[in-house]
Amino acid sequence: MSFLDFITANWRELMMLTREHIAIVMLSTTFAVLFGLPLGVLLTRVRSLQVPVLGFANVMQTVPSLALFGLLIPIPFLGGIGARTAVIALALYALLPVIRNTVTGILGIDPKLREAADAMGMTNAEKLRIVELPLAAPVILTGIRVAVVISVGVATVAAAVGAGGLGTYIFRGLRQNDNNLLIAGAVASALLALLFDLALGQIERSFAIGERTQRTRRRIVGFGIVGALAAAALIGGFAGSESSAGRASELQANGERIVVGSKDFTESIILAEILARILEREGFAVERQFELGGNLPHESLLAKAIDVYPEYTGTAFTAILKRDPITDPQTVYRETARSYEREFGLVLSPPLGFANDFAILIRGDVARKQGLRTVSDAVPVSRDWQAGFGQDFMSRADGYPGFVRAYGFAFARQPREMDLSLTYRALAAGELDIIAGNSTDGLISALDLFQLQDDRRYFPPYEAVFVARQDKAELLRAAFERLRNAISTDEMRKMNFEVDGNKRQPRDVVAEWLREN
Repeated sequence: MSFLDFITANWRELMMLTREHIAIVMLSTTFAVLFGLPLGVLLTRVRSLQVPVLGFANVMQTVPSLALFGLLIPIPFLGGIGARTAVIALALYALLPVIRNTVTGILGIDPKLREAADAMGMTNAEKLRIVELPLAAPVILTGIRVAVVISVGVATVAAAVGAGGLGTYIFRGLRQNDNNLLIAGAVASALLALLFDLALGQIERSFAIGERTQRTRRRIVGFGIVGALAAAALIGGFAGSESSAGRASELQANGERIVVGSKDFTESIILAEILARILEREGFAVERQFELGGNLPHESLLAKAIDVYPEYTGTAFTAILKRDPITDPQTVYRETARSYEREFGLVLSPPLGFANDFAILIRGDVARKQGLRTVSDAVPVSRDWQAGFGQDFMSRADGYPGFVRAYGFAFARQPREMDLSLTYRALAAGELDIIAGNSTDGLISALDLFQLQDDRRYFPPYEAVFVARQDKAELLRAAFERLRNAISTDEMRKMNFEVDGNKRQPRDVVAEWLREN
């Protein structure tokens, strides 16, 4: 599908994501200005506060965005998942340019003008309103302009906490190896940044001292552009409100609401959608919070931001519970279920019928040419290979350190540690020679990759299950029983391929599977 065809087929969703992006940016910038402007004025009056306040704002700028989102999730009233967390995080990022430029603009005013204001008998409030803020306006607006552009860029990461926006397309494109999604999300985000910058630049120049000609026209143009963007954001907000109202009425009709979450890869989204559809058939009001990055689903479950999400027993056992890997599936499931209930108050569903094990992958042409079938086969020829692994695989107990010891790998170069979805693209492009993927991933077939057999049985079992809050377990019992051993490995791989390889929507693939099962 060409990029033009993609846009034609998906323009409604692209517009919805754009509205979400604009709303997040404008709300966060509004909060940053409401707090940052008065704080900047205060710092010009109480100079002793400048170092600690500006120091805090500087620290906020240095915190990685995804880490900040993760830190906010468990905080009551402020955190959780969704747009609220994104708005707060972006407002914290936007504080520094607003505060700093307010201080710089006011302190940069000619002292003689202040003396003239004092001689006229102006109060401090009048001096601020009539003299200081108007004269400092161009510098303050420059700070707001910078804050908005920063927020547009950082807002793309907000998709990792379920906040929506154009980052949804970017993350989805990386996951599905789809350049159309990547380009659409990136180009739309860049255009938004340019449009905001243009509009605020017009407003900024209209306040320039000495510029009288065309000032009114520029101001009108600038405010008109910003007003149009604000209107789009409000439309998006009203649409969201209507959607929320619809969910609320549905909740009243059915009496219970279930929030279903997922991780940020295709299989997890498919499994979450299957559960959501089954619950809706049972009469529950279902809220979807999909594509949560990293370990956010587990944290969101503990913070009661979601009620249930798909997980894997091996991941839960080694990465969450920090236990040493074991290979017996029944033991891993039993110990995980027992420990989750005791330590977290969480319940595991029965296994879904398949396991998504770690898959050691090489290119298919390399496997065929060199006759490689097992991981052990690859050891003698891998010294000059460039390995690349996801951050999760590099750090977990059942990951890279134990893997290379078990098989005796001796790579000449340190493995590249990178985003898991990008390792597939890099392997297919020849930039990497070996990666650790997932055994049911549809990209294995789509990119002609080959899975080496784990002949030494190093990896623990990764049976697919759902993890739920204990207070929701009874409500979910029927759905869990419906999915007990209901999905085979071949079925899961096929569904993943339909999304990642054939570029179908997960909801359509799920609907087809449910009709057949």
